[in-house]
Amino acid sequence: MELEYIHAVILGIVQGIAEFLPISSSGHLVIADALLKEYAGTSTPEESATMGIALHFGTLMSILVVYRKDLVALLSNYRLMFLIVCATIPVGLVGVFFKDYVDAAFGSPILTGAALLLTAAFLMAGRALKKSDDELSAMTRRTAMVIGIFQTIAIIPGVSRSGSTIAAGMACGLNREHATRFSFLIAIPAIGGASVMELKDFVTGEATFHGSPWPLILGTVVSFVVGVFALRWLIKMVVADRLHFFAAYCVIAGLATVLWQLSLR
Repeated sequence: MELEYIHAVILGIVQGIAEFLPISSSGHLVIADALLKEYAGTSTPEESATMGIALHFGTLMSILVVYRKDLVALLSNYRLMFLIVCATIPVGLVGVFFKDYVDAAFGSPILTGAALLLTAAFLMAGRALKKSDDELSAMTRRTAMVIGIFQTIAIIPGVSRSGSTIAAGMACGLNREHATRFSFLIAIPAIGGASVMELKDFVTGEATFHGSPWPLILGTVVSFVVGVFALRWLIKMVVADRLHFFAAYCVIAGLATVLWQLSLR
């Protein structure tokens, strides 16, 4: 029983940090869960799926807290709401029609390691291609769709959602702060929708859970608290033009994961 709570705390910390820092939360959860199962035997596939819903709910609440003023202002900004919808359509379509393929990918740590290398490439490309400092008021529908396509690519575990969308926004001309803001505004429907789709499996009986709810609650709280601090720190790092630090980390983590998986074969 104690191992279940330790597992929840570890995954909550990983989710809270990696959901917002451009290093892929889904990828790190795959790696962390694989490590815990390999060396501690603390989880099962259905427990991991249920914990994933809880952890994503915690980080979703983090976004709502940090960007609460932007969300209030959004209620009267119909143009920005339309752009958020445009950016969300691609990931929504992929989530509905390719969910089974995405779920299968979540069981492959070696794929996750390779995808972390792709995240590093996105971060460096976005920084190198940055050509102007537009604000959200100048963003076009085309830019929103491009950012939405990069958010869709981030369904692959190991490709950072925040990293790919921030990099795409910068490459399309947004300044660093506004690219980050739009990235997390479109994260709200993306994360919320993904959680609803996972929850649907339990409601329809396609998936079941028989464990204690307390590790889930603990994981949710930990991911929320850690997520608030991680998101605020990321905003400062992006504004200070430090994305290449995260790119270097993704290269190291990606290579280490690939080599670890190859050593097990």
